[in-house]
Amino acid sequence: MKYEGIELEKKAAFAIAEKIVLAIKTAPKGRGADNVVTLVVDGKEKDALSKEMRKICKDTGVDFFERDAGNLDNSHCVILIGVKNVPLGLPYCGYCGFKNCAETKKAGGKCAFNITDLGVALGSAASVAADNRIDNRIMYTAGRAALHLKYFPEEVKTCFAILLSSSSKSIFFDRGIVPPAPPKP
Repeated sequence: MKYEGIELEKKAAFAIAEKIVLAIKTAPKGRGADNVVTLVVDGKEKDALSKEMRKICKDTGVDFFERDAGNLDNSHCVILIGVKNVPLGLPYCGYCGFKNCAETKKAGGKCAFNITDLGVALGSAASVAADNRIDNRIMYTAGRAALHLKYFPEEVKTCFAILLSSSSKSIFFDRGIVPPAPPKP
């Protein structure tokens, strides 16, 4: 049996995505409260995400949404990492900018610990991608588009994405030039 390189690359990308999701799950969380959620998308959902990024570019004039959509088109899959906005009820914290968690919740503020947990999870995720030698990039643009498309429950207020790609030269460098999408297997 013969296997084309592109087929095996995509299969390997998904195997690495599974490891990344595990690293996100096991990353340390404030007070042990796990409010981090993940999704891995490809196919129609990835195409819808790219389309939404282009719509955001058109609506806002923020050109790098278009550039990042091109990177998404050329990626095998994308891991979406969101965090629910659930204040942890810590006494005398105030890192969110409010006096306490009750005020944060009332004002619609974001819990600093939730955001920090998301950052730690992103670091763990990127390290797994690097350890497995797959081209990757963390993007808030794809995360923002995922929130627009309601890929997560309403409690998720912040989301980033990690795109995974394999090519002879990383598509995430020299990003002013976006190469054509690879053929679909």
